[in-house]
Amino acid sequence: MMVAAAHPAAVEAGLQMLRRGGHAVDAAIAVQMVLAFIEAPETGIGGGGYLLLHDKDAGETRLYDGRETAPAAARPDRFQILGMDMPLALAIPSGSSVGVPGLVAMLAKAHRDHGRLPWKELFIPAIRLAEQGLPMPQRLQRQIQQDLSLRLFADTRRYFRRQAQSDPPMLRNAELARTLRLIAQAGPDAFYQGPIAQGLLERLDDARWGANDMTAKDLTDYRAINREAVCRPYRQWTVCGAPPSSSGGITVLQILGILESFPLGAMEPNGSAALHLIVESSRLAFADRNYYIGDPAFVVVPVDRLLDADYLRQRASLIRADRALEEVHPGDPGHRAEISEKNVLPEVGERGTSHFSVVDAQGNLLALTSSNEAPFGSRMLSQGFVLNNQLTDFHFSPMLDGKPHPNAVAGGKRPRSSMAPTMVFDAQGKPKLIIGSRGGSRIIGYVVKTLIAVLDWNMDVQDAIALPNALDRGVGIELETGTSLELHAPTLEALGHKVSIVPMTSGLHGIERIETGWRGGADPRLDGVARGE
Repeated sequence: MMVAAAHPAAVEAGLQMLRRGGHAVDAAIAVQMVLAFIEAPETGIGGGGYLLLHDKDAGETRLYDGRETAPAAARPDRFQILGMDMPLALAIPSGSSVGVPGLVAMLAKAHRDHGRLPWKELFIPAIRLAEQGLPMPQRLQRQIQQDLSLRLFADTRRYFRRQAQSDPPMLRNAELARTLRLIAQAGPDAFYQGPIAQGLLERLDDARWGANDMTAKDLTDYRAINREAVCRPYRQWTVCGAPPSSSGGITVLQILGILESFPLGAMEPNGSAALHLIVESSRLAFADRNYYIGDPAFVVVPVDRLLDADYLRQRASLIRADRALEEVHPGDPGHRAEISEKNVLPEVGERGTSHFSVVDAQGNLLALTSSNEAPFGSRMLSQGFVLNNQLTDFHFSPMLDGKPHPNAVAGGKRPRSSMAPTMVFDAQGKPKLIIGSRGGSRIIGYVVKTLIAVLDWNMDVQDAIALPNALDRGVGIELETGTSLELHAPTLEALGHKVSIVPMTSGLHGIERIETGWRGGADPRLDGVARGE
């Protein structure tokens, strides 16, 4: 059994549950609640996420969708001012940005289906840590120091900045401990009704600006959804990920499917030739992502056609080895490789999020990615937890080519996500790899990098995670600053790529199956570890 997550205390909480015979879901709840305390800017009960689970006995891989939803009263022009898109910096710390949180409902649904240990016992490690406190992690200190906006908002000044300025900096959260204790003792419904729900709504009533339209009914009506994972072959492997409402699974699989046309395994790992093919494939996949993918309850997403092998070979045929594509357009699956008259604006900006991976003693696999959206979410806290700003993941402009944008705001709709919890199985259906990351729309590139490094370049999971990051979300190649990739910039620019060298804080945490058992990997850019027994 093994846990890989962004902090040792979270890993230990998960292992405690596994030692007692708990299911991977039991461990996940303990891990997640500790991260809700220690990684509060990134994740917590005020946000949402996706839980990918492989049930060994059933032989099934399914996804629990705990993505936030827009309030029922939300309208497509939610982020419009005088017919123009609202500036993101104004939208984030507003009442308009906060979606109905889905994390607690998602974990509760998975626990009802698979949990072995009592719900209330899974919260004990997080409650103890939040009450007793611990030295503030260095990364959290840096986040607080570097985010000047935290000074502008009373909640983040009172909680984050005040604790960071103590000597030595300590992290405690008695309010969160009380909230978690109530959810543990009264059950998950206590989050969506009663004092916690009322406190959440009252905090939104005090939002400085933006819509104030979330209601008690929005909270009580929230439902997590159990969906089939989206899977397709990649060479001799089968890769499975998150279906819509996330774009992560489809986009990762499209990139891999396009790359199947090229002999990556024979190329230098992270060499210029390989990077060129990877980023060109990513540009093509992101064009499809931005044009087609949204909440499947509101938009017909042609999943099978987007992942069709013939279509992906058509997309691959657009790539030239000696020159970057001048323009990239979405394709028309089943008809033509690209719709040259269609242009789709790319998305930019890095976000927060946390990912962890678990294997239990019975061989059940779990990958969970959760998020508040931006680090520190909406800059509002309620009862010790950060309120998300996930609704800014909707496209601010409600129309695309004269019709509703697939990711336009609508009441009850889930905004498109890039979270990409992923699993890989070999030709006999045995597990090979569990992986996922933090990082907003960069998550997709981080996960693809790791998959290629393990599957094509035969790296172990730790080396694959540590490999420098390079990706393209449709805004040009981004190379991780301070790494050997900077040497490739002139070659890539000569091919016609727009190249920028930027900090990229991935948060990859994975587990790999090897002959002798399990091998874990934790992103050296964070404070995490992988431990097993």
